[in-house]
Amino acid sequence: MLTETPFRPREKLLEKQRLFQSIQRHTYLKGPMDKVTSVAIPLALAASSLYMIGTGIYNMSNGIGKKE
Repeated sequence: MLTETPFRPREKLLEKQRLFQSIQRHTYLKGPMDKVTSVAIPLALAASSLYMIGTGIYNMSNGIGKKE
């Protein structure tokens, strides 16, 4: 019976497990790029939506930007 070779070496996997278990942060912030996906992108979406809402309110208040 043939066994498939592992995707990563066992030593590397154990090293990553020890690293992630030793970090005292929330699970979704443990990876190296997790701050980008969990913090920066939602903040950017919130900021852009608030800007668009503000622009819409300003345009409606002053009666500009209407389509004919």
